[in-house]
Amino acid sequence: MRKRKSKKINKMRGRRAAGYGFSAGHRASGQRGGKGMAGSKKHHYIKVMQENPRYFGKHGFKRPQQLVEETQIINVSDLDETVDQLVEKGLAEKKGKTYTIDMTRLDVDKVLGSGQISKKIKLVGVKAISSGAEKKIAAAGGSVEMLEA
Repeated sequence: MRKRKSKKINKMRGRRAAGYGFSAGHRASGQRGGKGMAGSKKHHYIKVMQENPRYFGKHGFKRPQQLVEETQIINVSDLDETVDQLVEKGLAEKKGKTYTIDMTRLDVDKVLGSGQISKKIKLVGVKAISSGAEKKIAAAGGSVEMLEA
């Protein structure tokens, strides 16, 4: 049979601090210097600086959102799918098999090359275009005219 182990408190009966150094030693959070981030600017400062040196103060800069301009983009596959609807709305023209799209009227800043293109498209007034988009348009027999800066 195993011998029952006596607990520390039984040994310390009659001693004022029960082996915890001072009378409030084993009460609440006193022995560890407070709960959570208590003392982070005082007695726990070194510990906080070791764990996270950027804990205090403000860091970085966030631009005011009214100054941030969002770039309007469109993929060549989206142009290929919606070119007939653009002709109906009067935003594009069709001459033979070639579709001419004025990008300034669409309010598009950049053309990207995601997806496939099957129609012959001529883009006029393009502000920016990716190299992949330019290759796909040229491969389908179309052309790109950049906007004069």
